This record gives sequence, C-alpha cells and structure tokens, in this order.
Amino acid sequence: MDIAETLCLYRRVVCNSNGNDKGDQSIASTGDSSAGYDAGLGWALFAEVIKIEHPTRGDDTRAWGPPFAKYKPDAAVKGDRPGESAYFIGVNRNKKSVGLSFQHPDGIKILHDLAKTADVLVENYIPGSLKKYQLDYETVRTLNPSLIYASITGYGQYGPYASRAGYDVMVEAEMGLMHITGERDGSPVKVGVAVTDLTTGLYTCNAIMAALLARQRTATGQHLDVSLSDCQVATLANIASSVLVSGERDGGRWGTAHPSIVPYKGFKTRDGDVMLGGGNDRLFGIICDRLGKPEWKSDPRFASNDARVRNRAVLERMIEDVTLTRTTGDWLAVLEGSGLPYAAINDVKDTLEHEHVQARGMVTELEHPACGPVKVVSHPVKYSESLAGVRSPPPTLGEHTDQVLREVLGMEAAEVERLRIDGVVA
Repeated sequence: MDIAETLCLYRRVVCNSNGNDKGDQSIASTGDSSAGYDAGLGWALFAEVIKIEHPTRGDDTRAWGPPFAKYKPDAAVKGDRPGESAYFIGVNRNKKSVGLSFQHPDGIKILHDLAKTADVLVENYIPGSLKKYQLDYETVRTLNPSLIYASITGYGQYGPYASRAGYDVMVEAEMGLMHITGERDGSPVKVGVAVTDLTTGLYTCNAIMAALLARQRTATGQHLDVSLSDCQVATLANIASSVLVSGERDGGRWGTAHPSIVPYKGFKTRDGDVMLGGGNDRLFGIICDRLGKPEWKSDPRFASNDARVRNRAVLERMIEDVTLTRTTGDWLAVLEGSGLPYAAINDVKDTLEHEHVQARGMVTELEHPACGPVKVVSHPVKYSESLAGVRSPPPTLGEHTDQVLREVLGMEAAEVERLRIDGVVA
C-alpha cells in the first residue's frame, strides 16, 4: 500500500547482535502494513528505526480504529484520538517517532542530515512524488552513496500502472489472489489479513539484507524497487506454475481444500471444524484408521491421490459424515500421536490464548508510555545467540523528536524549540 505516504530511516543495522544495539544505522518512513511490517523487522536487522511522521496527524494508521488502546488520564499526547489504534500498535514496535514537515526547507535539511547517518531508507510514496522535496533516490544518493534506499509502492517505479496508488486489497484483486480465495461456488473474497502487504514487507526485508551484504563488497548502496503487485504475483507460487505449464486458467476457489491433494481440507464436526491433511497414501491410511474406516484403504476409488482427486466429492462427503458424529475436541484426541497433520480451526482469540502460542512466547506485554500495559505479538524467530524481540513499545507521535535531533544531529535545545515554534517539527 502506498496511500499512507510515510518514511523510515534505519540506523545501526547489524546482522548479528547481542542486544546492545551497536552497529550500522538506518531511517524509515512507513505507515501501512507493507512498509510498516518491513520496518517492524528492525528487530530482525537489529536496527535503530526512526519513523518520520506528519507533525500533527501522524501516520495514517494511528487513526485506523477502533479498537484503540485507551490513553491514561495523565498521558501527554498530540491530537484528539481516544487512544493508540490497535493497527498502529501491531506494526510499529521497536521504532522511534519524529514529527517532521516536508513542506518546510528546514524539514528537508533535517531529513538530508539524517539520511547521511543512515544505512537504509524505506519509503512508500507514489513514484516521483518525493522529487519535489529533494528526497528522491537520485538526490539522496549524492548525500550518502552507501545508502540502501527501498521504495515500496503498489505497482513499482515503472510500467503502465506505476502512477496508481495501491492498497493491499486492490492488488489481491488485480493480481490473482482474490480469484482463488473463497468457497468453491462462492464469490471471490479477500484474505483475512493484508497478506500482500505483509509478504511485500518480508520480501523488502530480505532484499535489504542482500543489499547490505552486497555493500560489504562494493561499498555502495542501491535502490530497491519493491511493489505489492510483483510480490503478489511471486506468491501465487504453485498456482501460477500450474497455469504456466498447462496453459489453462486457474482452477478457481477451493475453500479450505487443495486443488491437487485429497483429502486435504476442513471438515465439519459436531461443534466446529477440523483440518485433515492426507498428503500421501500413508497419511490417507491413517485418516481411514483413525476415523474407524480401514476398508476405505482398499477401495479402488481411493487407491491413489490421483484417484482420490477424481472422486473428491464422494470421499469428502464420506469423511464429513463421520467427523460430524463427534466434537472437534474428540477428534483432536483421536488424532493425537497418529503422525497425521491435523488441526482445529480456531478464531484469533483462541489462537492468542493457545497453549503452544503461549509456550513459544508469541504474546508479550509492553509498558506503553501513554496507554500503560499493552499486549502485542512477539517476534516469530528464535535466535540461538542473538537477542531479538520487542525491545520498545510503539511510539507516541513525535515521542523521540527531541532525542533524535539532539543526539543524532547534535542540535541545541534552543534550535529544536525554534523548529517546533515554526511548525517544522513536533
């Protein structure tokens, strides 16, 4: 998504860290899920991330609610929102917020000075729109030739759609994902989270790390042109490959089922649903045994995956006739220890309270400066040597403006105050 128009700088980027935050440096201006999630991966890059926001309204996602985490009665915050949006909290851990106006020459100079100290800059503006602020790649690279400059947009820096703004859902629709998502006989639907934004952020993070490694050899930076549309096409994966190989259109929507594997879907139980993954003949045999139907293994209609795909409707109906006789909990107990991939279909609250999620430390609590204790999802990768994770809560708007201007750029307090009075910073 490039509607939000925000920017981030990464400083002190390191590929290995013991948690002391000493390394290279970077800046970022990101607001949506794609750029925001990428910048949130500052924990993966072990970077100091400086988020540049509009000085009065801030990042668009601050207003994307409800729900909001309510402000404490004594919270000193800017604006008239009832609290910090859950959306903003979800993608802005481990960042510092600087409220800064691009409209003022002093604001542009500050950004130029910050860019000189940075390793990485991430922006998600419509192509060409930063040139009028002298913040485009060609200008910034003259200030810092080693800078990695990542542009995340809906449709890329060139091509017939390059000037289009792009939200995740538009790209899901235009680039094939929505057409293959939904019930078999139903309408196309979007994925439940902004998955194209998220995968684009992950692609961007990987590209940044590759560019940093290349910089070790060349001592020069480069421009990374990352688009939601390209990343969405790339993540069509085996579905795209099937179309390219066969020359035919895709198979449409399959609900929870798989177009090429049977049985591999969710089946209704007495009180919910259970997913069963019979990805090969051995696993299908386990399903037959655990469902109390060993005779299905010798039925010629189901003797191979190819046969099961041809007889999908019959087999899936037979399985569901059995699964409907017991509760989801009953089936989980029956399948435990079988070696079969299986799962209950949980809602998000049940997921966050799941014993395995809790045991893996995937939910953590932070002390937010304006809201008090706030629970957030933690970092999914566990390092054997490095200390990754949620190091700091999402910032309030302009929370670190004074700190960054004084500690990074060496400004005096009087100069910062003048900039604030002039509306350059907040």
